Amino acid sequence: MTDKLLQLRQRIDALDTEVLQRLNERARCAEEVAIAKRASSKDTESVCFYRPEREAQILRRMVANNSGPLKDEHITKIYRDIISSCLALEECLKVAYLGPEGTFTQSAVNKHFGNWVISLPQESINQVFQEVDTGRAHYGIIPIENSTGGVITHTLDMFINSRLKICGEVQLPIHQNLMSLKEDWQTIERIYSHQQSLLQCKNWLSRHLPHARLIPVSSNAEAARMASEDDTSAAIAGTAAAEIYALPVRQKHIEDMANNTTRFMVIGDQQVPPSGRDKTSLMISAKNEPGSLFNLLKPLANHGLDMSRIESRPSRNSNWDYVFFLDIKGHAEDKPVREALQELEQQADLLKVLGSYPNAIP
Repeated sequence: MTDKLLQLRQRIDALDTEVLQRLNERARCAEEVAIAKRASSKDTESVCFYRPEREAQILRRMVANNSGPLKDEHITKIYRDIISSCLALEECLKVAYLGPEGTFTQSAVNKHFGNWVISLPQESINQVFQEVDTGRAHYGIIPIENSTGGVITHTLDMFINSRLKICGEVQLPIHQNLMSLKEDWQTIERIYSHQQSLLQCKNWLSRHLPHARLIPVSSNAEAARMASEDDTSAAIAGTAAAEIYALPVRQKHIEDMANNTTRFMVIGDQQVPPSGRDKTSLMISAKNEPGSLFNLLKPLANHGLDMSRIESRPSRNSNWDYVFFLDIKGHAEDKPVREALQELEQQADLLKVLGSYPNAIP
């Protein structure tokens, strides 16, 4: 070993020791925060330890101060786990998600909350809402839209009658992989996957496996489980499912669009204060009169608000009545948003603020 290499390794060892000391110092501060919160609260059981807006501010500050060579996404991943492990000293969060284990939704849980939470897989989006609504889980994560497959309508429908709030959003790049026990993957007879994933890989499948039978199943993780028991079949899923079910990945990144991304919502029983860069989701029912949709959108334009999404769904109350789901930039406590909402209340048959929350952090 050269003297230069030895010096570099000694320097790394010294830095590691310093980093460890600082991490434990941070953890002790987190414990003191928990003590202070409990001391200032009359109801210790209702103390909120997880603060989405505070976490977003920390991550943004770390990225802004990052001078490299670590990439910004590396910094956010490292700090999410630091925050997650320190929060676990105060309270170990329980997060319900659309399971089973190995789904992209579980990956969204880990991306948003870090690895120091208790993940609770559920069989349906309804059950995720129920777990949070009854208090068996602190938060839930559910998919709401995909850049290729579009909006998940069932998720929108759940918000119509739910009292839960949107507390955050996660944007997860989706990379689909063909995995199979069979090494000669071009002779595969059946392909299992969720319907959305089959849609996202439609062109690739028609070019490379035109004779394979495509079989939709409840989740990509379930597809991987089925393929692990059938050596003539394959699954389309993420790498997490491949690891769980010991399936070799035969072809990587087979999605048709390179920027394939799914957006997930974090739901909880919490009003999130402003973080500085926020988004507000609304549910609006238009009055049954000419120009009603125009009247709903006019207050947003009058106050210079940028609308990033609008979807319509049947109201379920009567035929041909619809509710609209809107995302706008800004927090409900911001003056332009607050004033626009006051005007909207005069125009809408129903106005429900589903939540204001920090913009997704890469």
